[in-house]
Amino acid sequence: MITELAETFHGLKVVDFDSAKQVSDAGIAYRIRIDWDQKEAGVKFTDVFAKLRESQHAPELRAIVIGDWGGAAEGENCQEVVEALVAARSQLAGIKALFIGDIIGEECEMSWIQLVDMSPLWNAYPELETFRVRGMEGLSLGTLRSQHLRRLIVETGGMPRRVLEQVCHADLPELEHLELWLGDDGYGWESSADELQPILSGSLFPKLKYLGLRNSCVADEVARAVADAPILERIEVLDMSLGTLGDEGAAALAESPAVTKLSKLDIHHHYVSDAVLQQLQQLGVELNADDRQAPDKWGGEAHRYVAVSE
Repeated sequence: MITELAETFHGLKVVDFDSAKQVSDAGIAYRIRIDWDQKEAGVKFTDVFAKLRESQHAPELRAIVIGDWGGAAEGENCQEVVEALVAARSQLAGIKALFIGDIIGEECEMSWIQLVDMSPLWNAYPELETFRVRGMEGLSLGTLRSQHLRRLIVETGGMPRRVLEQVCHADLPELEHLELWLGDDGYGWESSADELQPILSGSLFPKLKYLGLRNSCVADEVARAVADAPILERIEVLDMSLGTLGDEGAAALAESPAVTKLSKLDIHHHYVSDAVLQQLQQLGVELNADDRQAPDKWGGEAHRYVAVSE
């Protein structure tokens, strides 16, 4: 469960936008979020967004965060959000970063967040440097081509194959940070580690420095694939946190000479034993192995869980 709203985004402090006031500081990231009380009072996302769009400082804004658009918990998708952003492209011409779905568990579980096709945003904001989205149902990235995008973050409780394929066919020559929450097969994950090969080959994103394959129910399988992958020759940070990583996958990483070239390996929220953790600690790279989990045992079997599925 996601329990905290974003405090920073694109290097900027996130502040909730108060439609009763004008934008007073273009050097922050404004968040539009319709809470329960506002919704009950009849406040609409489009009305609040219009206030932001019409502010005299709107052209100076660099980042916008979209929280609950007022109906996420009731299954309303974010179509009006995407349409409003596209319609405001001339007033918000300075936008470099968008985050759609900054919604915490008490508002709506991540896998319940209803999304839509995000591809109209690529033409509306061709100079985007950061795009982050949370949710799964209805999500499509379309054809991803950008000469400016440096950070792409897709958080899901179970990533549909179509979304992974869209990432694997993306043309993003400047991408430095790729973070994919692969999720659980009970909530939409339907692929295999083999389908990550276009990313792991190292040829897809030539400037990649951070690779996050997080929140994965097949973390051991992914770790084995990564351990032998050319991408390790380039990246500085490998993030396999929040998933079900156990001894098998961790040992594959520990035995890979290329892993020693990393500056950081993050596996926090894992199921790795002390013995294999010791192997990782001897690699000489910064290691985050916090939050070790214990498998649940029922039905005669041990069960591991990702950090965020529902």
